[in-house]
Parts: sequence; structure tokens; C-alpha cells
Amino acid sequence: MTSAQTATSGTPRPVIRHADDVSAIVNAGPQGGGHANIIVALALGGVFLDAYDLTTLSYGIGDVQKHFGLSTSATGMVAAAMSAGTIVGSIAGGWLTDRIGRYAVFMADMICFVIAALVAGMAPTATILILARFAMGFGVGMDLPVAMAFLSEFSKLSGKGSKASRAAAWCPTWYAASSLCFFLVFALDAVVPATHPDWLWRASLAFGALPALLIILVRNRYMSESPIWIARNGDLEKAAEILRASHGIDPVLQIEAPPIRPQPHGIAPLFRQPLLKRGILVSIISIVSAYSYAAIAFGAPSLLAGMLHLDRKQVLITSIILNLVFAFTGGLIGVRLARYVSSRKVNIAGYILQAISIGTLAIVGTPHSTAGVIAVLAGFAGYLFGQGFGPGCQQMIYATLTYPTEIRGVGIGMNRLISGLGATMAMWALPSLYANFGTNLFWFILSAPLIGLTLHQVIRWDVFNYDPDGDDTLKSVLRPAPRQDTSPQHSALVNQG
Repeated sequence: MTSAQTATSGTPRPVIRHADDVSAIVNAGPQGGGHANIIVALALGGVFLDAYDLTTLSYGIGDVQKHFGLSTSATGMVAAAMSAGTIVGSIAGGWLTDRIGRYAVFMADMICFVIAALVAGMAPTATILILARFAMGFGVGMDLPVAMAFLSEFSKLSGKGSKASRAAAWCPTWYAASSLCFFLVFALDAVVPATHPDWLWRASLAFGALPALLIILVRNRYMSESPIWIARNGDLEKAAEILRASHGIDPVLQIEAPPIRPQPHGIAPLFRQPLLKRGILVSIISIVSAYSYAAIAFGAPSLLAGMLHLDRKQVLITSIILNLVFAFTGGLIGVRLARYVSSRKVNIAGYILQAISIGTLAIVGTPHSTAGVIAVLAGFAGYLFGQGFGPGCQQMIYATLTYPTEIRGVGIGMNRLISGLGATMAMWALPSLYANFGTNLFWFILSAPLIGLTLHQVIRWDVFNYDPDGDDTLKSVLRPAPRQDTSPQHSALVNQG
């Protein structure tokens, strides 16, 4: 039992003697009166923005190609620019998240979103659009590690509102944003003059600045630094202050030794066992998920138009239905399952459904009958439903709960870097693959769930009800080289803003 036990006085108050006690208090959950749930909602708001920005050109990429007169290769560069930006942003954001704290990085990436979205919406050339999309991707890359850190470090360990279920919530949030993007494009399509098709993709890109501005406006009232990160960086007094505001808990401080300021860990612990083996599984889960999702979900409008010969409005309506009825619903089921079911088993079930669905698309190809059309739609629906409760949810649960607080940012950042490589490769290659192979490209995509299934049999790591901060074996992996810090400045580690 942790030393974060209750005091013997009238009202039970948890005792904080060291950083592990802060983790134990957070794991037990809030006692009411705090705003931890609002912080979680704001973190999910960042995820919502990430998804919206990544979805914006999935429908309008054809209009972009026509507007700027781009080749197939150049069109692929426009599509892939944002994913390429996530590669750089994820590792930079992850490193900064662990080094300077969660709060500062979260606000910096929101500002990046606002500027990049407006520039992309007004881009006069394809080069400016590519650079702006890269900057948007950089913001997305920075945001995901810090958003996942917030979700984990303001949530309890098990039950409703657990770390796993809130990490899984990124998935339905993502699909809700994708659906909103399609709804917005559908509404704009009704009012944009046919002589200015570029207004459609420009408006949808620029609109992404609005939610980022809203998040910035409410940050000062509700956002705070992670109490677990603060505690593990030597400031228990500040951690207790945050817990009072965020969890409605008034802990008793009984600090047994002078605060210790650990030296930065960097990425070295990621390459030590058991984190190396676990990290390989986490990375492969992410890269195959990103590869297949980028190819199918991002490419869905173009694929649906080509395979089923749908017009503009039919593609939009079909995309909205697929996102809301299958992907979003699957994500909600994934959040529910995360509370009670093994993450490994759920992920395997998702891969099996995806393999069947992609195999169906590969076999049917371009349909020539009503049964063929139904099979194609079922293939897309089955893939997205499986992604929703399976790899879509589980990739973030695995990434968030595999790494302890000290290296959670860089661990998730490295994971998203690898994921970004998969997505970038898929979006860059998709136009050329479809042009050269047609619907046979699904045979390439089928490799993704098959690789995931195989790896789960080789590495049987599961994060269900697992708290890396309470795992003593990881303390030796981190091998901190702390130095005593008795200066009065130790509590000024982070400027709360």
C-alpha cells in the first residue's frame, strides 16, 4: 500500500511524502469540486483539432490538383505534407513535453494551429500550401504527445474515466472531427459558386483556426500543469496545489527529504529492456494502423468516387455515414471495452475484422452489380468499425500506458513519429498506386492488419489495468542520476502562466 494514506484527523486527507504518492492520489480519482474533467475535455479538444486538420483535404485534394495544375507526384506531396510535419513535430513535442512540461507545449501548438490554418486557407501557390500543411502537421505532432499525457495524468487507473478509457476516447473524438469536416464541406458545397471550387477547400482549411482560438481563450481559467509531472520534477508543493484545484483534494504534505530534481532522460530508456521490446510492439501497432487508415480513410472519397462512380454529393453523404455509423460507433465501443477487456484481445479482434474487410475490397475491386456495390460498402464499413474499437483505440492506449511519466512525452512522440512515417508513405504513394494498380492496391493494404496480428503472437504485452508509474522494474530502467536541490528556486520549475 502506498504512503498516500489518509490522515487520522476528522476529515480524511491523503498524505504526500514523495512523487509516488501524487500518482496514487490521481489513480484513485477526484473527490469532486475540481476541474480535472475540464482539463481532459480540453486535451480531447486538441485531438479533435488534429483530426479535423488531417481530414480537411481528403475531399478537396482533387480540386487542389486542378487549381494549381499539379502532377500526380506533386498532388501526393500536398496530401503527405501534413503527415510529414507530424514526424518532426512529434519528436520535438514529445521531448519538450518531458523537458519543460505539458502546459507550455499544449499552448504553443494551439498557436501554431491558428497561424498555419489561416496561411493554408489563403495559400497563393502550391509551395505555400505544402509549407503551411507541413506547419499544421508540426502542430499536430506536438499536440498528440501532450494531449495523451494530460489524459493519462489527470485520470484514475481503472473503471469509468480510467486512463485507458480516456486514452481510447481520442478515437471517437477523431471520428467526430472527421465527420464535422465532411458536414462543413457539404454545407459549403451548397453555397460556393461553381466558378470558384477553390473556395471550398480554402474555407475548410481556414476554419481549423476557430477551435484552436477557443481553446486558447479558455486556457487560463482551467488548464494547469500535470501534478504527476510536477511531482516527479521535484516540486511536491506545487503538485499539491494543482490537486486542490483539479481534483478537489486537500493533501497533507509530509516531505521526508529535500526535493530531488532528476536529470533529463532523453530517449535512451526507450532502448533498454523491457521498454525496447514493448516499444517495438507499440510502434508496429501504430505504423500499420496509420498506413492502412491513411490509405483507406483519407483516400475514401477518391476511392468511392472511382470504384462506385459517385458524384460529389454522394461521396460526401457516404463518407459521413461511414464515419458516424461505423467508425465513430466503433470508437465509442472501444472506450467502453477499455474499462473491462484486455487491450491485446480487443486489438486482435479489430485486426481480424480489418483483414476480412480489406480482403473483400481487394477481391471485389470495381463492382459491376448491386451485390458488388454492397460488398464494397461493407468492406469500407467493416474496416472503419474494426479500426474504431481495435487499432484506432488501442494504439493510443498502448502508447500512453507503456511509458512512465518521466519519458511519456518522448515515448508517445517517438511512437507518433513512426506512425507519421506510415501515414506519409501511404498518402504520398496512394495516388500513384491507384493510378497504376487500380483496386489491386488493397492487396498492399492487406499487409497492415496481417503484420499486426503476427506481431501480437510474438510479443504478448498487454497494458490492461497497468500503471507504468507504479512499476518498480521501470525505475531501474530510467536509472536517474538525481542531484539534491535545496535551493528555494526548486518550486519554480514551471511557469503556470
